[in-house]
Amino acid sequence: MTAATTAKPGRNEPCYCGSGKKYKQCCLAKDEADAAARRAAAQAALAVEAAGSAEEGSETADVPAARPAAPTHAPKHQTHQPWKATTSRGFAPKNRTPRKAGGS
Repeated sequence: MTAATTAKPGRNEPCYCGSGKKYKQCCLAKDEADAAARRAAAQAALAVEAAGSAEEGSETADVPAARPAAPTHAPKHQTHQPWKATTSRGFAPKNRTPRKAGGS
């Protein structure tokens, strides 16, 4: 990969395109989308290259292996405590009248 010839400005610095806006308001999203597209293209090229070398039967140590799928976690343990499911705070709702009635 080649390095960019100019450094990308900070998020709060003026944009390099000359619009007068901050970089984060102007070109940050476009630059991040371009970088993501370049990363995806590079990953696809590596996958094609790895598939081509696998078809030839040559094993190379310098080609990184594909990332394993994200591990699936066991489902969350279901509690048998009814008060845990009654409110979002985990406390049982209190249905009683206020201690004082009136404004004095």
